[in-house]
Amino acid sequence: MNYFVYILINNIVPICIMIAIGVTMYRAFQIDIRTLSKLNFYVFSPALVFVKLYESEMSLSILMQVLLFFVIFFSLLFAIIEVIIRIQKLQRGMRIAMRNSVIFYNSANYALPLNQTVFGGNAYTLAIQIVIMIMQTLIPNTYGIYTLNAHKATWKATLKTILSLPVIYAIPIALLLRYYHVPVPSSINIPLNYIANAFMATALLTLGVQLGAMKWTFQFSNVLLSNMLRLAIGPLLGALVVWMLGIEGLTAKALILSCAVPTSLSSVLLAIEYENEAEFSSQAVFTSTLFSMFTIPIVIYLLDFI
Repeated sequence: MNYFVYILINNIVPICIMIAIGVTMYRAFQIDIRTLSKLNFYVFSPALVFVKLYESEMSLSILMQVLLFFVIFFSLLFAIIEVIIRIQKLQRGMRIAMRNSVIFYNSANYALPLNQTVFGGNAYTLAIQIVIMIMQTLIPNTYGIYTLNAHKATWKATLKTILSLPVIYAIPIALLLRYYHVPVPSSINIPLNYIANAFMATALLTLGVQLGAMKWTFQFSNVLLSNMLRLAIGPLLGALVVWMLGIEGLTAKALILSCAVPTSLSSVLLAIEYENEAEFSSQAVFTSTLFSMFTIPIVIYLLDFI
């Protein structure tokens, strides 16, 4: 019950308030969604990745173990989704949106505080979650953009689009600076932190603006399918991969919990930026976040048996 109350008060209610503000702002001022999307892609997201990666502390052994888990988990999840969306005979745009709504999950502003609450501020489990967060930031900005552009642009044009994204450079720069212990000048570090801290608010406001602009023709079956795959199949598959790799203890629990969080805002930002099923993507994020209030406590309870 304590986990349920915590998640409701500290995750669901604040997120709903920010989304509601975004809806209200759109209704009052007709805010341009594309401008907000570009701010997220080119300013706030790369700053968040750089700051989190530069400040994180993790050993090479943790990094390799988590990366192996992620590669296997991601590959199996991708395969399951491909089978399901082909059985469902979804159109190309919806196939991409459905896939993105399941494989891209909220590993930053939802999973990080959840990890620290469940594991009592443990630095080891936080390092694990940060690795997952980095991978979950990199993939939408590479593979995600490729799938949305492959049918309407050459591979060179798509590659040019990917290479134009600052987050691609933020990751190696942050790793090099941290590895060689190079301090970031305060004149750069201060604005970077200001921008990184604004990511969650801006992303949630963007989701609210998108929801406010929608006609709300609810895509019931597709949204529920996305939610089931993300919130139920995700953690079950994570537990299976942990068992396959023989991972135990805190590492296993942290990895399984990382698979149980709702759909990422990245799927919405991609859908808006590249005009592909933005309404479905927004509904998938919103409903999965609400339903996670019930599914996450169940996952946390079951972790005690691992």
